[in-house]
Amino acid sequence: GSGGDFGQEAIDTLVKLMEDHRHEIAVIAAGYTGEMNDFLDANPGLASRFNKTIVFEDYEADELVAILNTMAEANEYTLDPQLLAAIGGYFSALQRDRNFGNAREARKLFDGMRKAQAQRLRQLRRVPTAEELQLLVFDDLAAVLA
Repeated sequence: GSGGDFGQEAIDTLVKLMEDHRHEIAVIAAGYTGEMNDFLDANPGLASRFNKTIVFEDYEADELVAILNTMAEANEYTLDPQLLAAIGGYFSALQRDRNFGNAREARKLFDGMRKAQAQRLRQLRRVPTAEELQLLVFDDLAAVLA
């Protein structure tokens, strides 16, 4: 078909494959809830061929803090206690819309804080200590959110 109906053509082909080889294959489709509903509605026979749905809830704020802390530890960083509390508040207030990235939000924040820390340490105009190089502080979060 034309470029405009390629998605529909692919779905129709998938439905045929699932029907013709239903005892030989397993098909797993994954995505955000709204997009998955649109996908399943795209062909009358598609939804009936997916008989099991697993919904993964968004991470809670404390889980995102734990994920970020694990990333920090894996990269030999320490999070200041004041920073940990502020990160929890940030994740609690974070809007969970269709663009919410779950653990990706923790990674983006961690990466941003590392960049902010590098900027902060550069302003010392001296060689930072090993402890300073490993410590992320509240100011690093504030710089990311500014």
